[in-house]
Formats: sequence, structure tokens, C-alpha cells
Amino acid sequence: MIQAIAFYLFAVVVIVSAAMTISSRNPVHSVMWLILAFFNAAGLMVLVGAEFIAMLLVIVYVGAVAVLFLFVVMMLDVDFATMRAGVARYAGIGLALAVALAAEVMVAIGAWRLGGVALARRAAPVDPTVPNIRAIGDLLYTRYLFIFEAAGFVLLVAMIGAIVLTHRDRSGARYQNISRQNARRPQDATRNMQPPVGQGMDL
Repeated sequence: MIQAIAFYLFAVVVIVSAAMTISSRNPVHSVMWLILAFFNAAGLMVLVGAEFIAMLLVIVYVGAVAVLFLFVVMMLDVDFATMRAGVARYAGIGLALAVALAAEVMVAIGAWRLGGVALARRAAPVDPTVPNIRAIGDLLYTRYLFIFEAAGFVLLVAMIGAIVLTHRDRSGARYQNISRQNARRPQDATRNMQPPVGQGMDL
């Protein structure tokens, strides 16, 4: 019973936080809703017995990707004085969200102690005595090897496509000359200057 309650709780919060991520007008609020979606998605992974995936969601996405998004948001033209002025007004809402997240963690711990739901055994049938990380490795590099490599190739193409789309010629920009850099000798790169004491250096 507690597993079903935890599943629907995490699923509803993931959907609501995802909708708020794309509908919020404030970029900082959008990132915060995205972090909440990541945490609840990690809770869903715990329920299906994929603790390693849940750990990756929290460490990689919340700890790296979401922080990267926050750094990008900080470079935008956002009026943080106005945002700080409304901190006291929304303190109650923030406290309520913190309490709700703590309650979700307690529900997830209780559901995890009862064991993973049957969906994990139907989606990827593995030996229940095998550790989670070893089971994921066995599935990725045996049964789903070509799909895993295709996913990596798609990510590589997406990265190259993003670089190509954002690359453009800029007037006055200095570009690299690879052959000139490779032909440069160490004595051409540095100069040993010994200026007299009390005098400056002539460049």
C-alpha cells in the first residue's frame, strides 16, 4: 500500500514540477522547479529498485547540470534586488515545500524497505541476488550494447550539431593557427628577462 502511495505521490510531483519549470516566468524559479523534478524522479527510481540510477540523478543532474543552469541564469539580466525583496513574502511557501520534500524522503525510505515494485522485474528481468550496479552493467554491455552505443553516438552528433549551429564568423576575432602553434619552438614562446634592480621591464 505504501509503495502505491509513494509512486503516485512522486509521479504527481514530477508532473507538476515539470509543468512549473516550463511555465514559470522567472528563470531562477524554473531551475528550482527542475531540481524538485529531479529529486522526485530519483524517488521513482528508488521505488523500482534502481538505487544507482537514483544516485546518478541526484549527483549528476542536481549536483552538476542544475548548478550549471544556475550559473547560466546568473549571467542573465535578472533583477535580483526585486527577488530578494520577496524572500520574506514567500518564506512560508519555501518552508512548506521543504517540509513536503522531507516527508517524501521519509515515504520513499519506508517504501524502499518493503522492496522494489514488480515493475523492475518486468522491465529488465535480472537475478534479484545480483547487486544493482552489476545488473545494470550486465544489461548495458550485453543485451543493450548496440542501443547504448547508439545513444552515445546520438549525443556526440548533438554536441557537434550544437557547435556547428552556434559557430559563426566574427569580424576582428583571432582564430587559431594549428600548424603555426605546432611549429613554435620553446625559445620562441618564452623570453628570459633579467631587468636591473629598481627598474621596470621594457616590453
